[in-house]
Amino acid sequence: MSNKIKFTISPAVATYVRPGVSSEVRLAGCDAAAGMEPFERVTLLFCLSKDPDPSIKSTAINLMQILPEHVANEYAASDKAHPLVLELLVRIRDKRPESADLRAVSAGDVEELNQPENVETVHPQQADCLDADTLLEDESSASDGNMDEDTDEDVGEEFLSKFKIAQMMGIGEKIKMALSGDKEWRSILVKDSNKLVSGSVIKNPRITESEILKLIKSGIQNDEIMRLICANKEWIKSYQIRKSLIENNRTPVQNAIRYLATMGEKDLAGFAKSKNVTSVISTMAKRLLLNKKR
Repeated sequence: MSNKIKFTISPAVATYVRPGVSSEVRLAGCDAAAGMEPFERVTLLFCLSKDPDPSIKSTAINLMQILPEHVANEYAASDKAHPLVLELLVRIRDKRPESADLRAVSAGDVEELNQPENVETVHPQQADCLDADTLLEDESSASDGNMDEDTDEDVGEEFLSKFKIAQMMGIGEKIKMALSGDKEWRSILVKDSNKLVSGSVIKNPRITESEILKLIKSGIQNDEIMRLICANKEWIKSYQIRKSLIENNRTPVQNAIRYLATMGEKDLAGFAKSKNVTSVISTMAKRLLLNKKR
């Protein structure tokens, strides 16, 4: 009988691996991992690499094999890194001579991972034996309504295939795909380090307002993308997009101030008190609020 691996996970990771979660949601976790911080990204993929569903397991293992070097090394440098997770990273990663922290092994070693240990994630009721501030805050009220209707095994495998293809594409090919590709291609290429590629995603005529809103709220650090969003008159018609742009410190100040003038009193009051916006925005919000009350 295999031993269980017992360790704590964050609420973000728990969303995809806590008991009772459907296989569709677990598979969607393979996609969601790319948008997480390095420690949570590796933790989630590790949990999913032990999944009883073969397609989820293989997808997670493949994603761990192609993790960017800085992500794997940042996890390894953490004082909370689990020894068994580190061992898995060492055993399945591709051979990369430039890596000083993680070595790779043969494909035969990867095959051994098909008989993994069971993963047991820690829940609040086990608090008597663990540090309180590292416990999993399991939110059992997660809404099924937030799930994409097209999240299934085929979509997960298709996304992984596209992710691998993107690693082999040239800049010109990526730009072409960014301008015409579907939602999966857009979600991959918008994170590309080349601003010509990521910026081209914003020019894709198929991109939706919900994608733009999600992108702004993700705290994206790409100034070119923020500039292109602000330049699109159709998107700026959306109150929620304008509000999210004000909240994002990468939005040009002149644009943020212009959008601030279109906010309702409740949101102005929120910005006036917020510590998450610049002092320029909070001061301007106070002025506009006073003017509305006169």
